[in-house]
Amino acid sequence: MNGLSALIVVAVLLGTVWLGAGVAGQESLFGVVIPYAAITVFLLGVVYRVLRWARAPVPFKITSSSGQQTSLPWIEPERLESPPDAKWTVVRMALEILFFRSLFRNTKASLAEGKKLVHQSDRLLWLGALAFHWSFLIIFLRHLRFFLEPVPAFVQGLERMDELFQVAVPSLFLTDVVIVVALVYLLGRRFFNPLVRYISLASDYLALYLLLGVALSGILMRYFTRVDLLAAKQFALGLVTLRPTSPEGIGLAFYVHVFFVSVLFAYFPFSKLMHMGGVFLSPTRNMPNDNRRRRHVNPINPEVEVHTYAQWEEEFKDKLEAAGIPLDRG
Repeated sequence: MNGLSALIVVAVLLGTVWLGAGVAGQESLFGVVIPYAAITVFLLGVVYRVLRWARAPVPFKITSSSGQQTSLPWIEPERLESPPDAKWTVVRMALEILFFRSLFRNTKASLAEGKKLVHQSDRLLWLGALAFHWSFLIIFLRHLRFFLEPVPAFVQGLERMDELFQVAVPSLFLTDVVIVVALVYLLGRRFFNPLVRYISLASDYLALYLLLGVALSGILMRYFTRVDLLAAKQFALGLVTLRPTSPEGIGLAFYVHVFFVSVLFAYFPFSKLMHMGGVFLSPTRNMPNDNRRRRHVNPINPEVEVHTYAQWEEEFKDKLEAAGIPLDRG
C-alpha cells in the first residue's frame, strides 16, 4: 500500500508537468521558477538540518568499535576498528563514506529448516547500494559539462571512462545502465522481501521512485528523443549565471527531467536522503575511541567541582600511610 501511494504521487507529478509544460505551454514555470525554488529549498533545508545536528550535544563518548582499544603497549590494538586519534578516525570515515564498510559486514537473519535461525551475510545489498551511489556521483559530475564553460578536463576524462560502447551515436554510458539496475534492485527488495516491506514507509518508496524517474527521463532524452544538447547547455548556463532562458522546441522530456530533479532537490532535506550529510555528524563514527586518555566532558551538564582521586589521596595521605595502604604518589 505504501508503495502504491508513492507511485500515485509520482504519477501525479508526471501528469502535472505534462499538462503544465506540454499542454498549457508553461515552460518558464517548469524551466525557471520551479528549479530556482527547489534549489532555494534545498540549500536552506540542508543548512538548517546540518546546523541543528551540529548544535546537538554529545553527552557520552559513544564511538562504535568492534576491536581492541589502544591501551597498554604490549596489547595489540585494532586502530581501524577502534581509532585512537583523529587520523585513524578520518581513515575509518573515508572507508565508510566511499565504500560502505559497515554495510559490507551487514548480516541478515532468516529461518531455515523450519524454526532454525540462521545469520547470513547480505553482500547483495552492499553491492546494490555501492553501485547506485557511485553511479549517481559519476553522473552528477558528468553533468557539470552543462554548467561550466569551458568543460574541465576531469569531466571530459570521466565521460571517456564511462563510455561503454562507442559504436553507437550517442555512446552508451555504463553508469546509465548500472544506476537503473541498482535502483530496480533496491525497489524490488522493498516489494518482494516481506521483512523489508513491513518496515518500509511511503517516503522510502517515494525517494526511489523519484531517483528512478530522474534516471529514466535522462536516458529517454539521451538515447530516444535526442534533446538538443546545445539548447540544454544554454538553459543550464542561464540558471547558474542568473540569466535564465527557456529554449524553444527542446521537448517535453527535458522539462520532465528538470521537474523530477527539482522535486528531488526540494524533497532532499526532509527525507532520509539527508544521510549524505548526517554521516559526517554521527558521533558513533566521527569520534576517536580515546576514553582512557582523554576525559569527555558532557556539554549539557552544569559546572561542578570535581574531587579527583589525587586530591582525595592527598587529603587522607596520613591515614592511608598509617593503614599501610600504598599510595599512587609513593
